[in-house]
Amino acid sequence: MTHTVHETDTAQKSTAELVKTASEQIQRLVRDELKLAQAELTRKGKHAGIGAGLFGAGGLIALYGVAALLTAVVLLLAYVMPAWVAAVIVGVLLLGVAGVLALVGKKQVQQATPAAPEETVGNVKADVAAVREAAKEGMHR
Repeated sequence: MTHTVHETDTAQKSTAELVKTASEQIQRLVRDELKLAQAELTRKGKHAGIGAGLFGAGGLIALYGVAALLTAVVLLLAYVMPAWVAAVIVGVLLLGVAGVLALVGKKQVQQATPAAPEETVGNVKADVAAVREAAKEGMHR
């Protein structure tokens, strides 16, 4: 079976058209997936924003509740000592608790640094090296 020049051009043109069509479809698919991801992230972002606002409002109300309870403790202690001494005792205790929490928090932050995902970066570098090595071997064959 012999192929004429015209048949070869048609086959090549057909293959080229297929590659072009596939490329266009892949680009469209990627664009559509990015639009879908953007819409999903926007929706989730709205929910996260509302949730964060409600969480913050709850925290503020809890702060007022704690302040009221601390006032009650000061007033209770004021039955057995002067009110100013009771307030100083409660204030010093609160500052002590705050100091301990700050030190523990600082230690936790130090353990989290550096913020770069070192393990992931190492894995990506290893993957890139493996791909380069495979490409070199493929070129030498």
